[in-house]
Amino acid sequence: MYGAILGDIIGSPYEGDMGAKTKDFILFDKGCRFTDDTVMTIAVAEALMIANGRGLSRNEKALKDMIIDSMHSWGHKYPYAGYGGAFDRWLKLHDREPYNSWGNGSAMRVSAAGWLYDDIDTTRRIAGWTAEVTHNHPEGVKGAEAVAAAIFMARTGSSKEEIREYVTNEFWYDLKRTCDEIRPTYRFDVSCQGSVPEAIIAFLDGENFEDVIRNAISLGGDTDTIGCIAGSIAEAFYGVPDELKMQCERKLPDDLADILLMLHTDRRLKLFKESVKQFESDRSTEMLMTLLWYLKSTLLWVPCNAVISEKDQAFLEKMASEGEDVVGTTWSPFEDVRMVPDILMNGDDYFFPAFTSAEEMGEYGNNFSKVQKHIMEVIALARGNEKDVVGVVINAFTEPFVLGKELFEIIEKMNMPEE
Repeated sequence: MYGAILGDIIGSPYEGDMGAKTKDFILFDKGCRFTDDTVMTIAVAEALMIANGRGLSRNEKALKDMIIDSMHSWGHKYPYAGYGGAFDRWLKLHDREPYNSWGNGSAMRVSAAGWLYDDIDTTRRIAGWTAEVTHNHPEGVKGAEAVAAAIFMARTGSSKEEIREYVTNEFWYDLKRTCDEIRPTYRFDVSCQGSVPEAIIAFLDGENFEDVIRNAISLGGDTDTIGCIAGSIAEAFYGVPDELKMQCERKLPDDLADILLMLHTDRRLKLFKESVKQFESDRSTEMLMTLLWYLKSTLLWVPCNAVISEKDQAFLEKMASEGEDVVGTTWSPFEDVRMVPDILMNGDDYFFPAFTSAEEMGEYGNNFSKVQKHIMEVIALARGNEKDVVGVVINAFTEPFVLGKELFEIIEKMNMPEE
């Protein structure tokens, strides 16, 4: 979703009939900010991820209820993000019924649907549901499905011509035009039918991620939304440069950034693992900075045991001996119960085990509390352990890879990038 959010942020200062009308503009102008496009993109993504985790992706009513709840929650948390009039009323009234909108709000918030499913039919079905909770007009649904389908095709290896042909045949959009042909006369248009094709053309005409964003913003009109839609497809096709990802995260408050990082956790962990392997053979400063970038947003599951202080243990034993029911009793402040990480022994060496998912941790055993920690916290715990820990071993029983002590020391000497 970096692409969608970057398109929104970069496009925000240029919204209006004329807009930039040129590709030569400041990428992050001082007036740029995230808008309703970002807030609702995050809201839909959170709902879809939770639904997937609960196995509810096939349950239309349950999924739509979760999307509505998430949109209300995030919308009320960020009430001044710049919502359209009808949607703003829908939020303020806590409405749960759609209002037959054909606006491009359905298309700008749909990007997570393009990433989370394994086939295009499911992608389109879920995308349609994300639209129908408010934008149940056929054009509103079509816009969301078209964008999600383009994202799915872009990330699964389709060429631009294949994407153009599919979207044209399935959704009847005119994609034969070019940005140069559209730009001179294009005006502000918040309809799906008047902005989604233009955003897709901005992607089709682009040479790389940044060029796509510049194409989209240069058209003028609803620049944050056109940028959001075009950027969401461009990310799936080209990827997003790391420096732009960092800019994106810096422009977001922590709660929005957390959902963004959750969606990209699997991909980031894969890239993190690859960067660790590369660092073993390339100890350059540049490679280390790449590794630190992935460390910055990697979460791991850590097997821990709960240890109760001696004082509280004595209290519990006394209560039990007197026949008192201590179940549910609050007997101590939180800090008296410590989560102590487990240690894995291999020969004479001690390792601190960590896992990239709860499922991976299940291979280690189910007798531990599942605690999720940022990888920098994991390293700190391993360094502070009483035993002489050799390193952190990640996914010890599937595809293990080790972060050794030498790497700990290098990381501790380096300053992490500023937030």
